[in-house]
Amino acid sequence: MTTEIETDGLLLVPVANDETASRQLETAVDVARDRSYRIRLLYVLDVPPQLSLVDGRRYLLEDDTERMLADAVTEIETRGIPVDSRIRLARGITTGITGAIESYDADAVLMGWRGRPPRQNVVLGTHLDRVLRGAACDVLVERIKTPRPDVDSVLVPVVGGPHDEFATETGGAIARRRNADVTLLYVNQSDNPDRSLSEGESVLLDRSSLLEDVDSVERKLLEADDVAGTITDWTTEHDVTVVGVSRGGLIQRKLLGTISEAVGRHAAGSVILAKRHDPVPSRLKRLVP
Repeated sequence: MTTEIETDGLLLVPVANDETASRQLETAVDVARDRSYRIRLLYVLDVPPQLSLVDGRRYLLEDDTERMLADAVTEIETRGIPVDSRIRLARGITTGITGAIESYDADAVLMGWRGRPPRQNVVLGTHLDRVLRGAACDVLVERIKTPRPDVDSVLVPVVGGPHDEFATETGGAIARRRNADVTLLYVNQSDNPDRSLSEGESVLLDRSSLLEDVDSVERKLLEADDVAGTITDWTTEHDVTVVGVSRGGLIQRKLLGTISEAVGRHAAGSVILAKRHDPVPSRLKRLVP
């Protein structure tokens, strides 16, 4: 008789094909093991309106999809992580993913991103942008245009926002599982009158407290004219970069040039963008005295 492993939450991992599944797998396993999460692999079958959902499964679902999910489940099971898979039929990929997050009460979702150039009114991609806006859980977006290498070092740029706290926790999860070093990097813009180097030191000290179980944590405080460019240069020295989305969010068109989006698009190696779920909308926070 198989004993069910106790878990503390659910990590939902939408996958589209063998390539994306394999490249998301390593990060999913690291995060799930560190947080005692179950992994649920999700394939969303986009059914056009001229077909019923039942007919969508009958005519559109391919055997290769079920094989892909079965192979991925087997691979994760060999790592000792509780895992299952679901095929969800929906009128649109975004609807399928956000509906699954709600139905399964997911604690976090790990999305794959190919790092394609932005289009008008689209930052990362139509589905990603909408999930980032609407997901009622923590969101991780992993750039998967290159395979994740063996991880010896993790870079976490921080600025003091709520999302880089989540990025630090995620970077720590990867580092603990891979016995990797973590570098916390704070880059202060040279002509920024609103922030000082002493504030940077305080942020670095606070974030390092989240990494007590990591063998080696280095804090770096720099000053530069080009913050995004400096961080991107530092990514060349690290295997994985985990960055929290910029203040105000990644997904507004006016924020297309923000640090997190620029680093996510141009960084060397593997990149993971992190967005902490805030159940209280910012417009309501402004009403609280």
